[in-house]
Formats: sequence, C-alpha cells, structure tokens
Amino acid sequence: MKRIIIHWTAGTNKASALDKNHYHYIVEGDGNVVSGVFKPEDNADTKTPYAAHTRDMNTGSIGVSLAAMHGAVERPFSAGKYPITTKQVDAMARLCARLCDQYGIAVTRQTVLTHAEVQPTLGVKQSGKWDITWLPGMTEAGNYHAVGDLLRQKIRDANKPAPVAAPSFLAALIAFIVSLFGKAKP
Repeated sequence: MKRIIIHWTAGTNKASALDKNHYHYIVEGDGNVVSGVFKPEDNADTKTPYAAHTRDMNTGSIGVSLAAMHGAVERPFSAGKYPITTKQVDAMARLCARLCDQYGIAVTRQTVLTHAEVQPTLGVKQSGKWDITWLPGMTEAGNYHAVGDLLRQKIRDANKPAPVAAPSFLAALIAFIVSLFGKAKP
C-alpha cells in the first residue's frame, strides 16, 4: 500500500453498511474503529472487488473515514447534526500511525492526505471534495493543507513512543544510595 486517504462519510456518527463498503476503516463518533468489508490489500489491484473511496486513486490507497458531517455545509459553514468529534480525530491518528508502521508508509503530504488534498496535491481531479477541511474547535472550514498538516502532525505524534515515567523521588533516592554503598551483604 502506498498511501492513506482520510475522509468523512457525510453520514451520522455511526458506521453504516454503505460506509463499510467504501472504506477500509471507519472511526465512529465515540472513537470506536469499525473495519470495512474490504481489507487494504484488496486495493492493491482494483481489478477485483475493492473499497472505492477516492476517484482514480483507489489502487494502492487505504481509505480511512470519520463517521460524521451529515448535513454539513461548507459556506456558510455548518458542521450539521453529526460533527467530527475530538475522540474520532484522536482514534484516527492512532489508527493511521499503526497503518503507516504496518505498511511502511511515510507521513507526508503525498502519502497521508485528506480527500480535499488529493486534487491540489496529486493532480487527480475530484468532484469538489472538501473533506476534511474542518476539525473540532474550528469556526469554519479551513485551508485543506493546513488541516491536513494538523492531522499529519497528530499521526506523527501518535507514532512516538510514550515517554517513560520519571521515577518517584523516593525511588531515585534509594537507587542513588544503593549506587553509593553497593548492595548490603547478608
């Protein structure tokens, strides 16, 4: 697999049967990840059944979607009754980080991008797609690259190992004393 394309379903915050046919993974409003009907490998060659999520870009592409944005309007902006949630964005970042590791996909504008970025970045014509140009906390739809860059940074951050917790002061003090005097002999 060469890339991940991130979408919103334009549906409710729950994965539908239609969503499952078009995306490899759907992240629901509560952060639950639902697998689609097709595996990413089904899109390695689109001569057989596959997840059709992006016009002329399905071969080699993993489709990840946020179940959200039914009734959304770009201008004047309205997120509709089912906006993207922070839990979804966080779960999507963790999922994409895992997929990048699993498939050896570098996190770049050309390899991990939103559907809104496909046409301006890869030059493949899409039909007025603006997913994803809005995230929780924004008051209106934003610039596709700026939003994509935010998502890519979240994915990179999700790929970083968790910091090791600093030992407590007492544990550090005991370790220091033991290092000075060595182990006690019975």
